[in-house]
Amino acid sequence: MRTTRSIVRFSSPFLLYGFDAPQPAGEYYVDQDDELIEGISWLAYRRVATFIHLPAIRTGTMTRQIVQIDPADLEAALEKDGEVATGATATETQTPTS
Repeated sequence: MRTTRSIVRFSSPFLLYGFDAPQPAGEYYVDQDDELIEGISWLAYRRVATFIHLPAIRTGTMTRQIVQIDPADLEAALEKDGEVATGATATETQTPTS
């Protein structure tokens, strides 16, 4: 199993499927868990879960939660945010964590 952490940036509030309320604009950690596909002669991984950390990174709250999300919903929200933003685009940076 490997986990890749990325940071996504929203310039506008956004709502993902299953959320009770929109989340504010900001930067959020997203973890993607992948498992090794065994039985083949090269290294290949399959995504098994995607999680977003709430609230946004620079929020001064002590309470945090990690919520499992559908990566397609996240991509759609980032695309919508990029279309809504004036002059800014939704971005994603990746940092391997294992």
